[in-house]
Amino acid sequence: MIILCADDYAMTEGVSRAVGELAAARRLSATSVIVTSRHWPGTAPRLLVHRTHLSIGLHLNLTLGSPLGPMLRLAPNGQFPAASGIVAWALLGMLDAGEIRDEIGRQLDRFEAGVGFPPDHIDGHQHVHVLPSVRTALLETVSRRYPKRAPLIRDPSDRLGSILARQSAVTKAIAVAVLATGFHGAVRSHGLRTNDSFAGFSDFNVDQPYGEELERAMQRAGPRHMVMCHPGHPDAELAGLDPVVARRRMEYDALMGNPSLMGRIWRPSRRADGPPFDWSLPEPQA
Repeated sequence: MIILCADDYAMTEGVSRAVGELAAARRLSATSVIVTSRHWPGTAPRLLVHRTHLSIGLHLNLTLGSPLGPMLRLAPNGQFPAASGIVAWALLGMLDAGEIRDEIGRQLDRFEAGVGFPPDHIDGHQHVHVLPSVRTALLETVSRRYPKRAPLIRDPSDRLGSILARQSAVTKAIAVAVLATGFHGAVRSHGLRTNDSFAGFSDFNVDQPYGEELERAMQRAGPRHMVMCHPGHPDAELAGLDPVVARRRMEYDALMGNPSLMGRIWRPSRRADGPPFDWSLPEPQA
């Protein structure tokens, strides 16, 4: 099973529109939503159209823009720190677990208010959900909040041999795997489900054809293999928020132009008003 997930829905209008178009064309399995964005929940109704064939999850954000509530330790000036800042604080044990837990709850509340359902999966913008203190707060919150049908928790790490075999952004993939040490076991110890393998790391080199990169990402797949991607329609707002701009259009074009994806990636099948997926089953069911 290959789960192809487009990150950053609601980051900008252009990103949201691109994800919606790819979902309509059956080129995606899933998308993850940044609910702290000003574009959410205005863009939420568009996702409900695709809920029959798309896993919709929370892209936990602690590094872009503003939190949904006060975070006096992490964001004293009302702005999240850069990824390097929160990584350093996490490794030094300086994060306030209580305020992290409160912000996770607020983001889950806003997600559910937007779509009317709990998330099908949860991951993190720039993989912050695997960091010490953040992972603990997240896993405790999820296991308590969703005792019966919990969302899949993305594990952004993979085996070293698989990372080396794919030859895509190897240094970045290894660095995240190191940060995620013990994460897979922690997810399981809370009675939650996760993916078995992961790929999609990129140096976002515009001289590298994305189609070739995607093919490598689909190699060395485990039983439940997750591949992240970052398609989008570039605009001025995106350029002001994120260093990855032109490459998002390249990803969109490659995904939209690849009809074989329809038969290669997993897509859910459920009613639009169906419950979240039961990831405890061998194949996700509605």
